[in-house]
Amino acid sequence: MDVIWLGHGSFRIETAGQVLLIDPWLTGNPSLPEDQHDAAVAGATHILLTHVHFDHVVDVLPLAKKLGVPVVGQYDLMGHWGETEGIETVGFNKGGTVDLNGIKVSMVPASHSSTFNTPDGIRTGGTEVGFMIASEGKMLYVSGDTDIMADMDWMGDYYKPDIGILSAGGHFTMDMKGAAYAAKRYFNFKTVIPCHYGTFPILEQNADELRAGLPGVDVIEPQVMQAITL
Repeated sequence: MDVIWLGHGSFRIETAGQVLLIDPWLTGNPSLPEDQHDAAVAGATHILLTHVHFDHVVDVLPLAKKLGVPVVGQYDLMGHWGETEGIETVGFNKGGTVDLNGIKVSMVPASHSSTFNTPDGIRTGGTEVGFMIASEGKMLYVSGDTDIMADMDWMGDYYKPDIGILSAGGHFTMDMKGAAYAAKRYFNFKTVIPCHYGTFPILEQNADELRAGLPGVDVIEPQVMQAITL
């Protein structure tokens, strides 16, 4: 399994012959050079969406249409897009699991928001979620944008993820200290990869506090477009 950071909260996960794009943000992403956009999405088989804030959703529909791949996400939004956007979708909900050609993806709660602006005001696009991804004998938790939450207790106990991709930039999500607390209290990760940080000055700029708070855990600060092999 190769985990490739595309900057901010976006990832490319290559596993079991599939290429999953998680919240792929290309347009306006200051961390991902434009000349890397094609390489970032090449060979994608699925797009997974955690919520509809612009820095997660802005490229999802254009990429789905350009690449001809399904979008996987919250049932209500996927149903709407399937009817109105002419794309293939896989809609499910929290507690559900879908099989993406042998990769099992379970939808789990997150604590954030999932809204977008329209000429008629703010609208809701489904609900914010995270994913548990089972592949190659590993369980990978993608937190999506979230704060610490009590649901992490049962999620850690039930799914037992050994790898965590955790939002940790602060201001909009838990910060590095909070992510370390959540990882230590609720999970038993072997590897933790922070995200949603470093993109803007308002966010945390390094993972020092996360690493300090998780002795014995392999905390990997990802580099854009460089594979982390797990």
